[in-house]
Amino acid sequence: MNQAQQIASRIREVFLSGTWIANTNYKNELENLDYKIANKKKDELNSISVLAQHIHYYTAGILNVYINNKLEVRDAFSFDFPPIESQQAWESFLLRFWDDVELLMQHVENMPEEDLEKEFVDVKYGNYTRNLNGMLEHSYYHLGQIVLVKKLILAKQKML
Repeated sequence: MNQAQQIASRIREVFLSGTWIANTNYKNELENLDYKIANKKKDELNSISVLAQHIHYYTAGILNVYINNKLEVRDAFSFDFPPIESQQAWESFLLRFWDDVELLMQHVENMPEEDLEKEFVDVKYGNYTRNLNGMLEHSYYHLGQIVLVKKLILAKQKML
């Protein structure tokens, strides 16, 4: 397995089907979750919905680089999402999230090994390897937050 395939495998691990690093993944934590729980806030913490949309925002931003060679995501907008208003809207968002992750994995998996060291849009962002690994680390960070927020919300519901 070459480095690009290894990175694609790590993307699958954190988002869709793995348990090696965090003993869970985004799909495991978000599928079958009621949108009301996903939108619920615990104190000053971000909601699960906002955290999931935040990570999708960046994942889709990297995918856009593969498709259009443009990096259009901005930190200033990375938490600006309206609440999801229904279970159907939540499930539609999740489907889009999983589809974008699958497409990103395909692009990464199929890229020539030497392209991993190429400039990622602009020299100031470093290379593809740096950005893909950064996305993975960022994703695990927020996955941990999702797990904790979910536990806090569900524990509070059990107490009621």
